[in-house]
Amino acid sequence: MKNTFEHALPNSDGYFGEYGGSFIPPELEVIMKEINQAYIECSQDPAFIAELAHLYKHFVGRPSPIFHAENLSRKHGVDIYLKREDLNHTGAHKINHCLGEALLAKKMGKKKLIAETGAGQHGVALATAAALVGLECDIYMGEVDIAKEHPNVVRMRILGANVIPATHGRKTLKEAVDAAFEAYLKDPITQLYAIGSVVGPHPFPKMVRDFQSIIGNEARVQFQEMTGRLPDNLVACVGGGSNAVGLFTAFLGDESVAIHGVEPAGRSLTEVGEHAATLTLGEPGIMHGFKSYMLKDGDGEPQEVYSVASGLDYPSVGPQHAYLKDSGRVNYGTVNDDEAIDAFFELSREEGIIPAIESSHAVAYALKLAASGVKGSILINLSGRGDKDIDFVVENYGHKYGIETLV
Repeated sequence: MKNTFEHALPNSDGYFGEYGGSFIPPELEVIMKEINQAYIECSQDPAFIAELAHLYKHFVGRPSPIFHAENLSRKHGVDIYLKREDLNHTGAHKINHCLGEALLAKKMGKKKLIAETGAGQHGVALATAAALVGLECDIYMGEVDIAKEHPNVVRMRILGANVIPATHGRKTLKEAVDAAFEAYLKDPITQLYAIGSVVGPHPFPKMVRDFQSIIGNEARVQFQEMTGRLPDNLVACVGGGSNAVGLFTAFLGDESVAIHGVEPAGRSLTEVGEHAATLTLGEPGIMHGFKSYMLKDGDGEPQEVYSVASGLDYPSVGPQHAYLKDSGRVNYGTVNDDEAIDAFFELSREEGIIPAIESSHAVAYALKLAASGVKGSILINLSGRGDKDIDFVVENYGHKYGIETLV
């Protein structure tokens, strides 16, 4: 596991090329340096590494398996494989970095973890990790997402977390981040803001990337054991981008592996506020303490965004993704709401696996690759399961797929 924490980028100031850094109030600069130093020490501490590895195996259930989706493969004429992060304890990849952040907070003597959540998967994972290590937990969530992702809200409350509504703006993920940052500024000494993706000021894009890179490290070994070679294509959805970076990192040096990140085209790529395709249509900007691609309004402020997937509904993206886009190493495409929901039902009915709507974007894009004539194998990061989404999907789309609204 040591290699998980050894990477050339970011540099010592937290930059991936021109992206990243730390654009924060002066009162937070010392705190961020302390977090970075504590993380460096933990990442070089055999005891910390061993404790995290023990929890990954015995608490999370890692390694998550790779599944050859034979029915989809036959149907679409290309070998499709799924990295089953949906089988992790708590139902998604988020537990990978939440355990790391919780252990770090405990070792730093913090009393409380705070965070934002969109689809609720990060919130559930952080509430789980907080309960495990004995810390308080506050989760900020947009009012819209609280209503939409009710099962995850209940899970967080059962686990002992305080779920605090974000009531301004569109009342979704961006506003939840705003609210969590405001709360953190009031007390950065006893709290740790456990950022839920590869975003935010340095060291969080690096730190979350490192914890999530276990996905790709496992997949690289597993895929070669299964097939005798590396996958020809990787596909993962991108909102903030933690599950995608988690898979991509282990393969960035392999020129034979084509890498695809999938952004939400929402209801329309041509209408402002109807998508969240940051890398596709955005430009460099600064928000939430870091520089990356950003969707901006006419005043240069964060643009209103939308996706059927609450976890992808964000007007910026992790700075490493911005770097990978500009370098040309990763291709970033889009999938709209209808394509994602079609893929949700197709995977459910062809393979007996109900995916998160976020992950359905990756599945949909893989099927588009197959339709375009791509050759070889496709490895999809199935970043989460769809339990949280079933009521919403049936209520809004069930009639199209022959399902009556649930009572």
